[in-house]
Amino acid sequence: MAKLVSLVVLLFAASLNFAKADDDVQPAPPSIGADVPLTYFGPPPSSVQKELIGPHQLLRSGTVDLDAGTVTLPLYEGYYEDGSKHYYILTDTTDRGNGEALGLNVAPKLSYAHGRAVDDVYLDGFKIRNRTGKVDFRPARSVVPGDEPNPFPPKRARPGAIGDKNYTPLIRLVNTDRSLYNAPIVADGVNFLNDYCNGISGRQAKKAYKYIHDTVIAICPEEQTVTLNLASGFSFARPVFYISTDANDMTVAALEASTFAPGLDAVVVGGDDSAFSAVERIFVTINGPSNAQLPRSSNFDHPQRQGIESALRGEGGPLNVLGGIPTIATDYSPLWDMNLGEWTKKAIKLGIRTRVLEEFQILGLVLDGFITGPNGDEYGSVGIIINCPIVQRLL
Repeated sequence: MAKLVSLVVLLFAASLNFAKADDDVQPAPPSIGADVPLTYFGPPPSSVQKELIGPHQLLRSGTVDLDAGTVTLPLYEGYYEDGSKHYYILTDTTDRGNGEALGLNVAPKLSYAHGRAVDDVYLDGFKIRNRTGKVDFRPARSVVPGDEPNPFPPKRARPGAIGDKNYTPLIRLVNTDRSLYNAPIVADGVNFLNDYCNGISGRQAKKAYKYIHDTVIAICPEEQTVTLNLASGFSFARPVFYISTDANDMTVAALEASTFAPGLDAVVVGGDDSAFSAVERIFVTINGPSNAQLPRSSNFDHPQRQGIESALRGEGGPLNVLGGIPTIATDYSPLWDMNLGEWTKKAIKLGIRTRVLEEFQILGLVLDGFITGPNGDEYGSVGIIINCPIVQRLL
């Protein structure tokens, strides 16, 4: 399906500041309904075997703050082709040994990204050099939802970080073992970033975000750390946190508070788990349950709320559904191929519409005709790649 800007609105958790990343996904304590207090319960099964139920941090290189909905990661220094400096993070790699040693996500599928999607760099000591794709953080991000009763699509969506035609978050170390790394650029190499070691206040924001990624809430080159907002969603009915760093569409990048990365256009979509596919699917709902369906006198949120329209109304993040992630499946990739769905009028009339939590639930609803592509079109990829490294599984 052709890439249609009017159909590309998603993943608002951090971008419009609707809610913290833990919105609607934090599991309830097991003591609810029991005759004993929480202290009587033992450690979660995931502490014994990571694949079992319970919290498990997947991107182990950083520190997750569950209450704040943030992750603090190592900050790396790199250099563009012209010698100017930038800062980046590492989240995923095809090098299993180094990934496990550094606490990165191991994503073998990234090896099938090629062409403009990968920037060949060389390692000089501990720094990468010769990165060709640059990011301009100077634009002011702007998002204006559409008028009710149809907030989707937005009236305006302009990203706050725009990569040039060569920019991609993926790099290949050509003078070592040619491993691929997911290395999104998060800041310019300006010398006053240490002013934001303790966070970015309201007055500082206007200046700061001319030089840093819009999901960054604190950055400290002298300590080599950066803190980013998390987004929330589900993978096979388990709540998860992830970060959204790049997208190959201007509208998506604006809504995600991420970087427009034209180089990701070279990633082939629609292959899902087939041989030589670099992507995994993310399932985005347009018109899920919303507070708009509740009586006006209600003083609570819809317990099943989900979707773009809900997010545009300021009710919280859209709570998208990710495909396979480590410890649940073997097909993880941080490059998510967006499948955009819409509940049909029939499904809504029958009261079938609810919060969806996992891939095969959604595909079954598509098969039965209750979810289609936008405007009744065929369901599937809309041609958009979003770089969303997984950070933590909450259950």
